[in-house]
Amino acid sequence: MTKAGYIAIVGRPNVGKSTLMNAILGTKLSIVTPKPQTTRKQVLGIHSDDEKQIVFIDTPGILSPKYEMQRLMMEYVDTALESADAILFLVDVKKYGGEIDEESREFLELAKQTGKPIIAILNKIDLYEDVKSTLPIIAEYSKTGYFEEIIPMSALHKTYIDSLLATLGKYMPEGEFFFDPEELSTQNERFFVSEIIREKVFLSLSEELPYASDIVITQFREKDNGKWYISADVLVERKSQKIIIVGKGGERIKQIGEKARIDIEKHLEQPVYLELYVKVKDNWRNNKNYLKSLGY
Repeated sequence: MTKAGYIAIVGRPNVGKSTLMNAILGTKLSIVTPKPQTTRKQVLGIHSDDEKQIVFIDTPGILSPKYEMQRLMMEYVDTALESADAILFLVDVKKYGGEIDEESREFLELAKQTGKPIIAILNKIDLYEDVKSTLPIIAEYSKTGYFEEIIPMSALHKTYIDSLLATLGKYMPEGEFFFDPEELSTQNERFFVSEIIREKVFLSLSEELPYASDIVITQFREKDNGKWYISADVLVERKSQKIIIVGKGGERIKQIGEKARIDIEKHLEQPVYLELYVKVKDNWRNNKNYLKSLGY
């Protein structure tokens, strides 16, 4: 009998949730940057083997919302907890050590109330010279009583991935696969193209500006022969931000577009012609109706 179920990947911003899902799937589905809050929506990744199908739900980092978009991001986390059969709680052990910060503790209290197993992933152990030095950290997490299992690993270096999958298989219900084993995600190509563009914006800009930006695909034309045509708007909140993203003589937006085009072509396995436009939408992160139109 096969097994199939859902796993929610949760944790504080920038602890390696997206890196872990990409490592498990062996391909880049979730965008990754050094900046916190890179993931804004749920991203589904599907792992299938002969015995089981695990649908991973990559979620935004746990935080206290400061504006409407962040509140909606936290709703994605809540939804993931409701639909998951088990919960993966990722920790950056180099940053947090054996400590559980207050926001994480509040979240874990709520997660425990679901009655679903919580597995702690102590990520980034590659940053320790001696893995044995993580043993006191494991002991501290064991004392909390939140976790069914505690697994140290490195998502970046893909250590212990097979062992992790075997462990997660124990928590999957028996049943038929939900999706075709060849599928890796349920999201459409427009979603992944917009995420690739947003990743390049995040990597090209500093401090707060990336968080005031988002991507809207305005045209996506597939062709039987020749390059596909993709047009996208880069949203910002103020004219001053637009000036920064466009750059002198349009140089910065041109560089963003070129880097995005290369990765989009790799993802689609298809040559594309990409056009980017920078549009100002005042205070869009707090506009409920506009956020809804963006898919939040």
